[in-house]
Amino acid sequence: MPYQTVKGTYDTLPDQMIRVNMLSDLFRQFLNLYGYSEIKTPVFEYTGVFQKENDTSDMVTKEMYTFSPNGKDSLTLRPEGTAGVIRSFVENKMYGNSELPVKLGYIEEMFRHERPQKGRQRQFTQMGIECIGDKDPLIDAEVIALGYFYIKTLGLESVKVLLNTLGDQESRIRYKQTLIDYFRPYRDQLCTDCQNRLEKNPLRILDCKIDHENEIVKNAPKMQLSESSAQYFEKVKHYLDLLGIPYEIDERLVRGLDYYTDTVFEVVSTNEASGSQATIFGGGRYDDLVKEMGGPQISGIGFAIGVERLLILCEAEEIFEINKSIDCYVINLNEDPDYALQIAEMLRNNSFSCEMDYYRRSLKAQFKSSERKNARFVIIIGEDEVKEDAVTLKDTLTKAQETVKKDELTDRLDQLMEDYYE
Repeated sequence: MPYQTVKGTYDTLPDQMIRVNMLSDLFRQFLNLYGYSEIKTPVFEYTGVFQKENDTSDMVTKEMYTFSPNGKDSLTLRPEGTAGVIRSFVENKMYGNSELPVKLGYIEEMFRHERPQKGRQRQFTQMGIECIGDKDPLIDAEVIALGYFYIKTLGLESVKVLLNTLGDQESRIRYKQTLIDYFRPYRDQLCTDCQNRLEKNPLRILDCKIDHENEIVKNAPKMQLSESSAQYFEKVKHYLDLLGIPYEIDERLVRGLDYYTDTVFEVVSTNEASGSQATIFGGGRYDDLVKEMGGPQISGIGFAIGVERLLILCEAEEIFEINKSIDCYVINLNEDPDYALQIAEMLRNNSFSCEMDYYRRSLKAQFKSSERKNARFVIIIGEDEVKEDAVTLKDTLTKAQETVKKDELTDRLDQLMEDYYE
């Protein structure tokens, strides 16, 4: 058996973890700015949480990791965030204990059995939000704004917002039948997946990755919205205009999950580095999911960002400027490491990041280590320093060197930092 990662999984190495943490830290700041609270759900749920009746999405029909540990219960590794959050919202009766809307955010691992490719793995991380409560176009616009301004704050420039509406229930029922009647004569000219979708959810044919250039699909009739649904969508666009968020209407955008209604959206990259995986984040409104989970008739809207794909784009646009450094490096020239260890721990207890030599190497070798770690200060300890209960302190920026008593060291470091940045 090879000792290596399973296909579709990966190690996040230390340098990459710095970038991941930068993304997630900024996302948490945006959650706080917009009034969202973070939630964490189990990594696996009962399969019924994700698999609804007549669901034709690829995620449900092809990609879920489902298992039965006792031969009875069917469990599934979490393939997306919304369903688990809504299950928790209903199970914990958040609709009765909180003022609506309830705003929830998450940063969690997901699992889908699909062909691994650039920016798309079988284990991946999503950051997302769900705003559950009143249905209002103002909320739709605010949800899009959170994601859009998060992306812009990162510094990504090559992005655009795609927007569409799937209509209310009245519009969808009418449009579904229109599409069925249109596609039936061309059934044999559609891919196998679209043939299976035709009777259950023909809207999914419109964004099929295989048939998207098929002239039959391109010429499909457009949705005729009810008056109330058209007015709702106009208000969403009005609020986006008011917020200064540019968007394009994409009438073939339906998103990959079957529970969406009314507003759907994607923010995509126009950078060549994104390749075929251009979607940075996407989401939409869902009117019936809470009720299907056993809750009241409450609507919700949310989105999810793929962290791995976002990392690729940030690196392509050279967003990250990572300067790994430490405050202090302790060079120990004394045979006994006790004093050096005490100094290092004292510095750490006073919030100075610190590393030290463990191997009693030469002065030259230890200085090289301090340079590689980009230490601001070098603290040298020899026999004389131990006898005098002091250290030799070198500032690597000014090149100044001085002797400092042990009990005055942290104050002197604070002073040097303040003087330099004034």
